[in-house]
Amino acid sequence: MYLILVGGGNVGTNLAKRLIASGHEVLILEKNPAQNQRLANLLGDEFVMHGDGCELHTQKTAGFNRADVVVAVTGEDEDNLVVCQLAKSIWQVERVLARVNDPGHEEIFRQIGIDETVSATGIIHSLIEQQIGGDELVPVGALHRGHVEVVESVLSSRSPVVGRAVRDIQLPVGTFFVYYMRDGNGATVDGDTVFRAGDMVLALVPINQAGALRDVLAAPS
Repeated sequence: MYLILVGGGNVGTNLAKRLIASGHEVLILEKNPAQNQRLANLLGDEFVMHGDGCELHTQKTAGFNRADVVVAVTGEDEDNLVVCQLAKSIWQVERVLARVNDPGHEEIFRQIGIDETVSATGIIHSLIEQQIGGDELVPVGALHRGHVEVVESVLSSRSPVVGRAVRDIQLPVGTFFVYYMRDGNGATVDGDTVFRAGDMVLALVPINQAGALRDVLAAPS
């Protein structure tokens, strides 16, 4: 895939490293000349372009018209919004993702059709509010205009789903287990998967079913 990352801060840099290591074609757009040079020294000139990702000329030069994914991860929500809007409306990029620094802006992104946003502030707030422990749901992203959450949960030994095959677990409507981590190794979930205590489980759940999923995973009180 060809992925364009707008914003060469810590988030953009670390994301680029992972994507490059996975063999993808990656380009970071960074408008700060000094940071652009640091990125070029770190990643290589072919992975970095100096320019303002909000400008159409820069986007054209970067190849937005052939990008499979555009990710806006600058520290300014206004810039991320412009990047995403142009990527969708002008270049018809199929998948556009945005970092949202102020959770209050998430609804604006959804209104213009940016289906996938990540708010670090929102995630941290959820951790504090929920006092995260075993079997709690931690939101890590949003899909489909924010109507579906990507959540993770570390299963305690008392979770009702431990020791049971996924096909035997009654999940809320529209909810799916998709991935799990065990002893540092990850695998996709299928009907024969049997969860163990300590597994980190990743699920897709409609917003209005998150409470029901929490009840499925939570240890009896």
